[in-house]
Amino acid sequence: MRVAYLDPCSGVSGDLLLGALVDVGVSVAVLQAAVDTLGVEGLRLSAATVLRHGVTATKVDVSYPDQHEHRRLSDIAAMIEAGGLPDGVRRRAIAVFTRLAEAEAAVHEVAVDEVRFHEVGAADALADVVGAVAGLDALAVARLLVGPVNLGSGRVTCAHGTLPVPAPATAGLLEGWSCYVAGPRRELTTPTGAALVTTLGDQVAVMPALRVERAGHGAADGDPPGWANVLRLVIGETEAPPPGTS
Repeated sequence: MRVAYLDPCSGVSGDLLLGALVDVGVSVAVLQAAVDTLGVEGLRLSAATVLRHGVTATKVDVSYPDQHEHRRLSDIAAMIEAGGLPDGVRRRAIAVFTRLAEAEAAVHEVAVDEVRFHEVGAADALADVVGAVAGLDALAVARLLVGPVNLGSGRVTCAHGTLPVPAPATAGLLEGWSCYVAGPRRELTTPTGAALVTTLGDQVAVMPALRVERAGHGAADGDPPGWANVLRLVIGETEAPPPGTS
């Protein structure tokens, strides 16, 4: 069975996952083609090789004209449905945003479709989610396996003010998952990253025995001293069911 193993040793976010996908061989053109179906004018992806504490990684940047839209789940689902993506990609992308909406609704005690996504509804998050789902589909893996998640620490500033890390939505999304804190005092796992891994992946305690085909690293912004700010992705074949699947 061909699987992907994700090691969120420095957390997980949309741009980290996009970078890791490109670093293991998914073409930026594949991701861009999926993003283009959203119909957001000027929404573009670009990739560059960077160093993070001496580790070579790929950084994917999302660019787009200034936008001030605060989209609801129904708005985002309509954009994805109208784009002509493959059925599996479309369903999984909507599922990721649905988990995000449910987590935010629980935090703010509102109905799911009353949630206005603010940062999550911005064009870059749409690109992160649709691009990541399309990239995983392009790898043709049977399963995405995810190790323990590094949350980060300290505080983060968002549309709701300054909040402790992990943000409330992130904490809710990761209920039942093994998480820990290490490294610099900053948000390492974002709500978008948490929604992606918990919707698309299964958690394992350790990386399963694999015949490794390729491995790569995605990079986020920043290169803190003494810390490799990367997300590792390993693609390989396994014969036995992975241990510790939750």
